[in-house]
This record gives sequence, C-alpha cells and structure tokens, in this order.
Amino acid sequence: MRNFYDFLWGVFWLTFVKKCPECGGINLFYYQEKGEVICKDCGLVVEEKMVDFNQEWREFDPESAAKKRRTGAPMSYTQFDRGLGTDVGRKADLYSLGRKGKNKYFRLRKWQQRISTAIERNLKLALSELKRVSSYLKLPGSVEEEASRIYTLAVQKGLVRGRSMESVVAGALYAACRRHDVPRTLDELSEASGIEKKEVGRTYRFITRELGIKILPSNPADYIARFSTSLKLSPETQTKSVEIIEEAQNIELTSGRGPTGIAAAALYVAALINGEKRTQREVADVAGVTEVTIRNRYKEILEKLGLEKEVKDTKKKKE
Repeated sequence: MRNFYDFLWGVFWLTFVKKCPECGGINLFYYQEKGEVICKDCGLVVEEKMVDFNQEWREFDPESAAKKRRTGAPMSYTQFDRGLGTDVGRKADLYSLGRKGKNKYFRLRKWQQRISTAIERNLKLALSELKRVSSYLKLPGSVEEEASRIYTLAVQKGLVRGRSMESVVAGALYAACRRHDVPRTLDELSEASGIEKKEVGRTYRFITRELGIKILPSNPADYIARFSTSLKLSPETQTKSVEIIEEAQNIELTSGRGPTGIAAAALYVAALINGEKRTQREVADVAGVTEVTIRNRYKEILEKLGLEKEVKDTKKKKE
C-alpha cells in the first residue's frame, strides 16, 4: 500500500509539475524520508508532502512504549487543569531528599497552592464530587466528560455564585444525561447528591438557559430497559411496552406528561397483557412516581389505545 501511494505521488509530479520553478530543470526526485520533492540541479524543495504513509510504531511493553510515545495523556475536562498542569515533585520523592531538600519541596508546594486561582480551587473540589456522584449512578465516561465540561463553562461564566457547588454539579450531570440519552431521573440525582429535587431541577434549568444548551424532551422508551430489569420482566413484556409507547406518541398521548410516568404505565399494561402481574406499588417504587400517576396514565392508555379487551382476555385466561 505504501509503494502504491508513492507511485501515485510520483505520477502526480511527472504529470503536473514537469520542471523546477527556480531553475527550470526537470531532474526532480522524491525524498521519501522527509516527504519532499527536490530538484537535483539547484536543490530547491519544490513541494512538501503533508501525509505520512509510514507504518506507525507498536508497543510491546511499558518501557518501550514510554520511549516511543510522542504525546502525553489526552486532555480531559474531568481534571481541573484538563491534564495540562504540573506538580512540584511527588510524595515518593521525599524519601530520596535530605532535610534541606524536603523543606524546599514543601515550600514550593505551598506557594503553588497559593498562586492557584479561585476557579482552579473550585474545579478541584467540584470535579471530585462530580466523579463521586457519577460513580454512584454508574454513568458512562462520556456523560462524566460532558458534565465536567458543562460545569467548567458554568464556573468560567460565574454561574456558580450564590449556589451550592453540589447543586450545580447535580444540575450539570442531569443535563449531560439528557444530552446523551442516559435515563436518570431527578429523584436519582437528588438521592446521589443529597440535594433536594426542586433545587436540582431549578439549577438544571438555570444552567441550560444561561449556557444556551438545547435539550430535547426525554423519550419514555429510554427508561423501559432499566425499569424492566428492576421488575424482572421478560423481553416480550419489554418489547410490548415499547410498542405501547410508540403508539401513544403517534396520537400525542405523551405530550405534557412525565416520561417516567408514561414508561411505568406502559410497563404495567404490558405486564398485565403478557400475564406477568406486578402491583402498582412495585412499579411506582421502581419508577419513582406515585401510584396515582400510574393509575391515571394506565386508564388513559387503555382508553385511547383500545387495550381494554386484551387486558380483560388475559385476566379471563388466568381465571
């Protein structure tokens, strides 16, 4: 493949660049190691090839990898300095230092902490809290990275002033979950962060409005997999509940209603149709809604989608 590209490169120059622009000579050659086309008569570098087709190196052990590696770790918003900061030594180096060296080490560390900005100190504390909440909720790395980015922007624009750090972290995490279609409810964020549900929702709306983050409404079908697993329902019931939600969306039955309530009611109806009876209390506890909400959505689904007959037929078969 490499020889093929070199051949194409040579054909290109023979076809379109027939002489040197400096001396007018046609004695051109391709210097493969540097990726340059050079005139043999005057030595002018006619063109530099920007694409490197050489084979990339491979690593077989950590030592050879450290020698060959040309860059550091990728930048990440999950670190307060995005991975570009420096530290004055490491604690392991203390054992190899004398008394004067140790005093100098601690003095430099102290001054490094003093010259850090307020934003850096805030991010250092907030991102550790964000990692804790993310780990508690078992969120993927992409959501954690997005939440860290949102929180960093909020700090840089001064949106954290007057609000607790924990509430802004919870709001950023909820916004990241919504953007990446990872179903997490405000109740779960409230439980993980220790902040009231209303405060998390209020902070979430404030951050998204001030930062101009556009978030689409949640899809009730995104919650089906988690709720179904918690209730130990069969795949058939899960598939049936998704079909019920799609039919409800087609007739705009889900408009203006909470996605978790719709998902819980659809699961409850699908479980009844497939003979896997679950109480409204069990479904409500898993979905984080009240039994009244499930009953209201349940009645609407049966009436609007015409599923009353299927539910009655299932009950008669069981009897």
